[in-house]
Amino acid sequence: MTATLSQPAPVGRLVDQFESGLDAPICLTWELTYACNLSCVHCLSSSGRRNPDELSTEQCKAIIDELQRMQVFYVNIGGGEPTVRPDFWELVDYATDHQVGVKFSTNGLKIDRAVAERLAASDYVDVQISLDGATAEVNDAVRGKGSFDMATKALQNLADAGFKDAKISVVVTRHNISQLDEFKALADRFGATLRITRLRPSGRAVDVWDELHPLPEQQRELYDWLVAHGEGVLTGDSFFHLSAYGDGTGAGGNGGGLPGLNLCGAGRVVCLIDPVGDVYACPFAIHDEFLAGNVLRDGGFESVWKSAELFRELREPQSAGACASCNFYDSCRGGCMAAKFFTGLPLDGPDPECVKGYGEALLADRGIDMALPKPSVDQSHRGRKRGGGPGTPIPLNLITRPPSRACDENPLADLPEQMR
Repeated sequence: MTATLSQPAPVGRLVDQFESGLDAPICLTWELTYACNLSCVHCLSSSGRRNPDELSTEQCKAIIDELQRMQVFYVNIGGGEPTVRPDFWELVDYATDHQVGVKFSTNGLKIDRAVAERLAASDYVDVQISLDGATAEVNDAVRGKGSFDMATKALQNLADAGFKDAKISVVVTRHNISQLDEFKALADRFGATLRITRLRPSGRAVDVWDELHPLPEQQRELYDWLVAHGEGVLTGDSFFHLSAYGDGTGAGGNGGGLPGLNLCGAGRVVCLIDPVGDVYACPFAIHDEFLAGNVLRDGGFESVWKSAELFRELREPQSAGACASCNFYDSCRGGCMAAKFFTGLPLDGPDPECVKGYGEALLADRGIDMALPKPSVDQSHRGRKRGGGPGTPIPLNLITRPPSRACDENPLADLPEQMR
């Protein structure tokens, strides 16, 4: 069993046991590549092009060896579109052969019948298909024309192959929140499980968060829906900022009506490895402010996880700041660190979507000319208008020669200019 880095807390609330950090992350996200055939307007990693310095196959295997030694249960593999890496399946097989389970997120590009059959025959591999609308009209406005059909085709291939319990992953926005029942019906149709996550203002979503994040009345609608359907829906602890709606009797010691951990796990139980080996405290905080180290420069992943100064600081008791006097602080713990940072709010203050309205008030008080933090990495396709519509999904045909500089490998490079 994974132990705490310091003295283990008495058995009780999960939040108390996890606050000082664990000796291995229980939710490790690994972005294998930032190459992607889509240009989703809310992409948390601003993906599009491949970085020529991304970790080699052997370097990735060395990280997997470390994860095995650390007894990491599984790794969430993403991107970009991870399946476009030529060594993707080799790395998946290597991980599962070394007792590290794999959960990978994909837009469905490579999940044809043959791949679906391969997945159905494998152990310790879970597949998560991204959809952000229960209809093509809503989904494709965010993810790109044709992406709904591509994703549902992948789900059908998995179902036909007998793959058990694929996941449909939905980022909740103000435009799809009315489709929650439809998403659940879609999951049931394919024998899948619905997983919904919160829209964070990270990556390209920094530009569109004001337009896409659910309105206050929709937050309540989401909370009520989760209370009614929570047992059959995964959330990844995305919505602990909603826990203040509860009556203080919630499961897991979260003080609200939603199950799960009401704690920002950044650097405590959660972190991200990016394609070049940089380790960030949170998958939604790809910014130098939250960069803990690099697996190549700093002695490997385990060394960064256990010894990085940033992680040590995050595992110290945190000030409640402006939230200290709120009667609901123990329910939400101030909310999401990344959401506060990228909206320009203080990290020891309320979440921008605080259900008591405190974050909304702070947002309104921001200066009109206030410069908001921007992600440190942007691999977006060349020519894309920031905050504009998504690109058209085009099957990747990655070049075999190495790119000459960062972000030089463009999946759309062979297309006419007017189609890019």
